[in-house]
Amino acid sequence: MTSISERLQAVRNRIAEAARLAGRPPESVVLLAVSKAHSTDAIRAAYAAGQVRFGENYAQEGLNKIAALSDLPLEWHFIGPLQSNKTRLVAEHFSWVHSVDRLKIAQRLNDGRPPRLPPLNVCIQVNISGEASKSGCEPSDLPALARTVAALPRLRLRGLMAIPEPTTDIALQRQRFRMLRELSEALQSEGLVLDTLSMGMSDDFPAAIAEGATLVRIGTAIFGERAKRPIHASTS
Repeated sequence: MTSISERLQAVRNRIAEAARLAGRPPESVVLLAVSKAHSTDAIRAAYAAGQVRFGENYAQEGLNKIAALSDLPLEWHFIGPLQSNKTRLVAEHFSWVHSVDRLKIAQRLNDGRPPRLPPLNVCIQVNISGEASKSGCEPSDLPALARTVAALPRLRLRGLMAIPEPTTDIALQRQRFRMLRELSEALQSEGLVLDTLSMGMSDDFPAAIAEGATLVRIGTAIFGERAKRPIHASTS
């Protein structure tokens, strides 16, 4: 069985190769290790192999891990759907939120971000595949939401995030990711300063990199299959 360190290096190699094929430097793509439903020991193993950015989907699970791993200089990203009653805790303990999809959530994150901390980095999640089951704002609603979020003083709008429908069709993967890139470019043409395209996961990140991803969210390829239930405070 391969170790987390070995799998992590294999993912880094694949990112570098995808970037090379796209004519981009490997360092232009940030790797976010998605640690939801994996133990704190697994996160420590990834940290020992040089990984410092981790993504969590569930607020309470993430908060427990942040507390258990407070001895490590980790950067924590919240990447899952966010309930209104969890916004303050997320705003207080995470450095990034990738899943802002409506003004109410953005406003509550802004209000909950402590003044002693730098502004919370946020991405707006866009539903680029039109799935009724997917979170994310509609592309047509994006410009107004982006302008409003960018004006909130305790948030820093960094870019866009998407989770398109699973498919093995490379052309369709690229089409979806291209749409997000074009939405970002349109916002930048209106004067918004954005530097992040959070797109691409274990099964489709090469296509995302080909279309301009600056951050890929990889879990299974690093940690293996997830546990059946979220891990809330495990260290084993």
